[in-house]
This record gives sequence, C-alpha cells and structure tokens, in this order.
Amino acid sequence: MITTPFTAADGLARVYPADHSDGTGLVWAHGGAFAFGDIDMPESDWVARELAARGTTVISVDYRLAPVPADFRGDMPARDGAHYPAGSDDMLTGWRWARSHADELGIRPDRLAIGGTSAGGNLAAGAVLRLGPDELPALVVLAYPTLLAVQPEPDAELRAKLDADPEADLFPRDAVLWMYENYLGGPVDDAPIAAIPGLATTSDLATFPPTLMVNGDVDELRVSGEHFAASLAAAGREIDVVFEPDTRHGHLNRPEEEAAMRTIERIAARLKTLTP
Repeated sequence: MITTPFTAADGLARVYPADHSDGTGLVWAHGGAFAFGDIDMPESDWVARELAARGTTVISVDYRLAPVPADFRGDMPARDGAHYPAGSDDMLTGWRWARSHADELGIRPDRLAIGGTSAGGNLAAGAVLRLGPDELPALVVLAYPTLLAVQPEPDAELRAKLDADPEADLFPRDAVLWMYENYLGGPVDDAPIAAIPGLATTSDLATFPPTLMVNGDVDELRVSGEHFAASLAAAGREIDVVFEPDTRHGHLNRPEEEAAMRTIERIAARLKTLTP
C-alpha cells in the first residue's frame, strides 16, 4: 500500500494516503488571496499530513493562481496568472478526479469531503455551488474563509480586537475588494456566486452539504464567514461555525501555534462522524 504522498490527476493534485484509513477523504485547497500560496505551505502540506495520520486521505489541489500585477508591491515581481474560473475549474477537476478514483484511494464516496483555507475555502464553497445534486460532498470544511468581495464592517467587539492588534488587521474592505477584482479580472458587479459564495441566497443553498467552519478570532475575514454561516442556517442547512480563540488569520499556516493543532483535531473529529 502506498503510504507516501504522490502526484496525481495529471499533476493537478498531490495525494496524501491515510495511515490506517477509515474510508474518509478530503479534497483540499490552500489559501493565498487567490494569487499566492502553494501545496507546500503548511496550511496545505502540514494539514494534509496531520489529517492523513488520523485516517483521512487528503487530495491537495494545486490550482491555478491569479496574476500578480506589476504595481502590487515594490519587492514582489509581476507574474502572469489565470482569472476566474480557472482556479474554480481546477477545484472541480480535483473533486471529480477524487470521486472517480475513490475506490483505489481507499475512500468511501459517501465519506468524501471538500474544503480549504481562506481563498481556498472560497474555491471549495464555490465548487460545491457548481456541482450537480449527485456530485455533492458529504461535508464541507471551511477554515477562515473569504466569501464576500464587499465585506461588511466588523462589529464593535471585533473592531476593538483589530484595533488592539494592528498586525492582525490585514483585510480592510478596500484590500478585500482588490483581491476579488484581481481574481475576477475586473469589477465584482454581476460576478457569479461560485466566485463570491457569500452572495448565495437561501434558494441557492437549498442542497448545500453539512458544513464545518472554523474562523479566526482577530480576523476581519471572519465577518464574511459568519455571514455565509447565517445564510446556511436560514436555508435550514447543517452548519457548525466556531472561531479559534486568540488567533489571527491563517493559523493553520503556523503549526507551532497551539491553535493550529486544535483546529486539526476539530476537523479530524468532524470527519470521523462520516464513518459508521
């Protein structure tokens, strides 16, 4: 039996076979504002290894990134990239590959989940909104996702936490809007809900699968996560939304923090519920 990670799906994905598989699987996407990050960063590689050690086979999708414009930052060179729907298409391809190869991967199709961190959480939620009713995952796992391009202002409690920790205040409204415009390659007006899942209505969410959402604590993106969670609840969907105390955005990218392992245990425990 293969126990070390290997490349699959014509180079699109890296598979992390489970140790002592319990039949669960997770198609996973890293974050990085749609334009950055890779499958070697901790919130991809470390997360996959930790979950595989707990019995879940993880398929990490190396999706196409949006471009880096010439005027983005002085110390960062411009880079070509691909706008929406490229990354979303790659998530769909990764998901469908995992489903079609579930047997050989030791995954029960009815125990296959999808998820991601930050922008990867957006890609996961957006992919679900594009799937047919017979393709839906058993579970959606969203870690500190970004789900709205025009982000509501944080409430007074979160605003006070951000003001007290300026280094954590990474996602003001204008920065988030720019991130989405760069991802889309133009204005966010009339963007499809698969690109901005937070715009989904209750009717759009009528068949959305059970969802676990773990938000950051001192993280302005938490606002869009909570908005989406409220929409899921209004649609009568199963949604478990929590925040990891005392965390800034991206804590799964910092395995040295205790909160990272707490979130791994949360995700692993929820995946275990998919087993009989």
